[in-house]
Amino acid sequence: MKLNTTQRIGLLAGVFGLIVPFFLNIAGLSEAGHVALGIFFLAAAFWMFEPFPIYATSVLVIFLQVLLLSKEGLIFTSSDSSYSPDSYTAFIGTLANPIIILFLGGFVLAEAAVKYNLDKNLTRILLKPFGSKPKFILLGLMVVTGILSAFMSNTATTAMMMTVILPIVARLENNDPLKIGLALSIPFAANIGGIATPIGTPPNAVVIGALSQQGINIPFGEWMILATPLVLVALFFVWILLLGMFKPKTDSVQIDMSGSFNTTKNAWLLYIAFGLTVLFWITESFHGIKSAIIALIPVVFLTLTGVVTKEDIRKLPWEVLWLVAGGISLGISMKSTGLAEWIVGSIEWNTFGSITLLVVFSGVAILMSNFLSNTVTATLLIPLAVSLATSGVAGEGFNLIIVSLVIGMSASMAMMLPISTPPNAIAMSTGAIETKQMAKAGISVGIFGLVLVILYAIFYWPLFLN
Repeated sequence: MKLNTTQRIGLLAGVFGLIVPFFLNIAGLSEAGHVALGIFFLAAAFWMFEPFPIYATSVLVIFLQVLLLSKEGLIFTSSDSSYSPDSYTAFIGTLANPIIILFLGGFVLAEAAVKYNLDKNLTRILLKPFGSKPKFILLGLMVVTGILSAFMSNTATTAMMMTVILPIVARLENNDPLKIGLALSIPFAANIGGIATPIGTPPNAVVIGALSQQGINIPFGEWMILATPLVLVALFFVWILLLGMFKPKTDSVQIDMSGSFNTTKNAWLLYIAFGLTVLFWITESFHGIKSAIIALIPVVFLTLTGVVTKEDIRKLPWEVLWLVAGGISLGISMKSTGLAEWIVGSIEWNTFGSITLLVVFSGVAILMSNFLSNTVTATLLIPLAVSLATSGVAGEGFNLIIVSLVIGMSASMAMMLPISTPPNAIAMSTGAIETKQMAKAGISVGIFGLVLVILYAIFYWPLFLN
């Protein structure tokens, strides 16, 4: 594997970051904390510069923690150690964490939906009421994309929806700005729509996983109550923004609405599984069955009935699950070794007001996510928020759930560059837009997203979380 200059820098920085803490004596940081710090530096460098795929880095993080921090590892095996090491099962167990199972259920449903064209048929039905006027077609495409991305991979949703808009773009005049608006509407709506449910995008899983480690559970339906109003406002803003920036020249756009639902036995089994799973997820607060347990329903039912085959299972985005597991595992070691507490104690957090902290976390999350994976951003920032809450240094006004939501949702508001998210990259690959056009609209969305998230954190979420 040949590395470019940036990747070589990242590789050297990661290896250097891993080794150096072993030779330092940082006041207030335990021996195990020094080891965890090295692993944290390596993970951050490798995730940022990607000398290796980010999912491979996550697996490496788990391996290093097993090797260097577990009681079955190479260093902390003595009973008189100042650090009481976790068993290696605490680290590798994150690969089967309830959050991983929740996402696995979502992935199985999404794969089956694509296989039996449920996604395309839902698109056809949901778009039909929006007519032929360009502004309403744009709105319809965003609504459909947002809904689908709430339950499917943002990347898969964008790829599918691009096949819907490309024929429309091809029929428009070359100088019609609507082309740009259409091409941007899909990735922007996918990024925002993923916020709506726990399975919509990996940063949501990072938030839920970190909170679950603190004994805090957010039911599927409650997450939707917290997130969906924000998603609707953000989608409306993006619609108005794109119409203002790329005003259509045509008065009418025709879309082919032909097609029909698959009526085979397997398709009907999918429809039943999909409907029941979503229904149980949304009503979790009423029946009390955990969303991760519900996620096993489609996994078991669709595989037993042959709706999903072993070939379909091989297509699932396993790398996303590995990435999230690595982040959860990193959070475990940062807490157990005292590293997180040390990081928190090194900054005078009590000089920040509660609102200032929200703005800082939101701004940093959006800024980082424009250049890094939004999952990586959430993975790096969430443990810091957890440490602030558990240490108490941020004061009584610091609400861990709200700050975690701010980080997770802000990370999904970053869409300035083609590298910011996979949906952006897919949209750019169509050739219908230029980077400067995406950046211009993306900056506006990011600024609005920051303000919106902060407003919800101050006025809306406390109604449910205090």
